[in-house]
Amino acid sequence: MGNCVCVITEFRGGNFRRVSAEAASEGRRIADVLGCSLCAVAIGSGTGAKAADLGAYGVDKVYAADDPSLEYYIAETYVPVIAEIVKKCDPSVVILPASVDGKDLGARLAARLDASLAQDCIQVSCEGGAIKAKRPIFAGKTLAWCQWEAGSLPIISCRPNVMECLVPMPDKKAEVEKVAVALPAPRAKVIGLELDTSGKVELTEAGVIVSGGRGMKGPENFAILEELARTLGGAVGASRSAVDAGWRPHSDQIGQTGKVVNPNLYIAAGISGAIQHLAGMGSSKFVVAINKDPDAPIFSKADLGVVEDLFNFIPALTEEVKKMKSTC
Repeated sequence: MGNCVCVITEFRGGNFRRVSAEAASEGRRIADVLGCSLCAVAIGSGTGAKAADLGAYGVDKVYAADDPSLEYYIAETYVPVIAEIVKKCDPSVVILPASVDGKDLGARLAARLDASLAQDCIQVSCEGGAIKAKRPIFAGKTLAWCQWEAGSLPIISCRPNVMECLVPMPDKKAEVEKVAVALPAPRAKVIGLELDTSGKVELTEAGVIVSGGRGMKGPENFAILEELARTLGGAVGASRSAVDAGWRPHSDQIGQTGKVVNPNLYIAAGISGAIQHLAGMGSSKFVVAINKDPDAPIFSKADLGVVEDLFNFIPALTEEVKKMKSTC
């Protein structure tokens, strides 16, 4: 058994992403069960100034690799640095976000450390000192438990917006140990970055998502979903059929070949519910389905089903939400 639980954070734009708080919170819960400390890896450009803030989510010690060459995720530079820190920590388990970067990093890290990897997990537990993790398989139709043998190192990536964040303790600061970074020039480098300046909520971190499918009948009709999403403080998503039709960009696609989301509220408008789409939103905490077809498969995943013309229902719902907000 190792000396600690280790979490790997994500640092972008001068701040730790929400998925870092989720990973740290889950790590704290496991560390408390194991009776050990919680350490974190903070890698990027500018992490040194912010590393101590991870103490707010229960981190005891942070290994901060702060270097301009680490501003963007490049496997060739990130993996060797993180691998050396993990070896130094000698953890019982490594937890990281199942983001785009996190999934790539987790696989490479497991190969380098000869560790066992479970990706996109929705629950982590510890029973009798054994680490277990639950993850969806077969497009979300089945849930599988993974358990590690004694002596093996589990690396677990946790699905964003699933693990509950601890109530932050802003006054609690973590111990910070700065890690020297000495790497040869990478063969690949980031030469440009296109940032979304629209101010839209990122789908994978949104608490509310309003999605549209083929039933929207055209790109112009997504305006009513955008209005509802703005009113609820959420984001707009789309099914693959809507994206393939050219109605929405691929960045809005939710499903097996798009993004996997886990909002508190998922509203599916005009989406029939193909298994590939259900795989991307099936773990949403509350699902509202709106469809004229009472036999649409989406209703099998819905907590609340509305058999109605969405072009009548969505505007009416938006107005009711606005009225409620105006009285609060």
